[in-house]
Amino acid sequence: MLKKYGLEKLIKKGFNEENCGFLARITAQHNKIYSVICSSGEKSARVSGRFIHESKKISNFPVVGDWVILREGSEDQVIESIVPRINQISRSAAGKRYSRDEISEEQVIAANVDNVFIVSALDRDFNLRRIERYLTLSYNSGAKPFIILNKEDLCDDIESYITEIESIAFGVPVIPVSAVNQENLSELYDHLISGETSVLVGSSGVGKSTLINAFMGDNTQKVKDISSSVKKGVHTTTHRELFLLENGSILIDNPGMRELGLVDGNNSIKDVFREIEELGKNCKFNDCSHMDEPGCAVKFAISEGILSKERFSSYLKLKSELDYLKMKDSKSSEAIEKDKWKDIKKQIRRHYSGNRGK
Repeated sequence: MLKKYGLEKLIKKGFNEENCGFLARITAQHNKIYSVICSSGEKSARVSGRFIHESKKISNFPVVGDWVILREGSEDQVIESIVPRINQISRSAAGKRYSRDEISEEQVIAANVDNVFIVSALDRDFNLRRIERYLTLSYNSGAKPFIILNKEDLCDDIESYITEIESIAFGVPVIPVSAVNQENLSELYDHLISGETSVLVGSSGVGKSTLINAFMGDNTQKVKDISSSVKKGVHTTTHRELFLLENGSILIDNPGMRELGLVDGNNSIKDVFREIEELGKNCKFNDCSHMDEPGCAVKFAISEGILSKERFSSYLKLKSELDYLKMKDSKSSEAIEKDKWKDIKKQIRRHYSGNRGK
């Protein structure tokens, strides 16, 4: 049973097969109740009182995709511990990213993931800057990113969107599909490999649940019609859930995220903004901030139209967020809040004023 849900990958990472009798994988979470799959089938489970007492952070609690150790309870199964994660997809907890009263917490979206399918709709939802954030989360986890452009049936110029994506996502597969008309789904399905776990991420209404239904061949996930006022899909997914597809692939559906705060991952920035990092190697000074220094290759690229101002501004903002996260342990949250936004505004203002009229 558990081999269908990716057990072999866990064993390759050193998990002792003798403990498989107590092992389960989280398939869904409904508030404090978890759905799990174990050797004897599907069960309901809760975390133990000891687990709650010893877990100091939100990120320590089980999420969909986690492997856990169970024991028999009086009513439900009891989750005693989490098997060390191979990796995790994380963001800063919604609404707390730059709170004045508390330091932001890491919120784990899914665990033990091989692939991240970033779903963007070919309508008003399309946003390059948001895709950059999702790419940063993907690279930070070590999972392989894919970009899915859904609702191609509503778009007359797909190639222009693909060109825009390829300008920021170097080497990342871009797959246009229509979940409703099931166009090009076979190409996407080819990337869903037996035994691998993939997670769908994206804004509300981009069609993640419709994609799940197309692959499952039924109406497993509830969906609503496109809104007549804004021509966007209506968000219906309220919890994360793991599905086993017919070809043996594992797919996690994920509610749309309004906020997408980053967690520490400066190496991910280098992957997402690879061309800026490469340009920086040609700057006159090794520690060039790409703002006021003479001989800056990045500023020259912007002035020549090689690098867009919007792309560079996004780089500055995301880099500043990650710098903020690195120093949060040594400064008060209020001081960090003031310094962070002051620095972002100053850098962008200096950047635009320096390039005005060019």
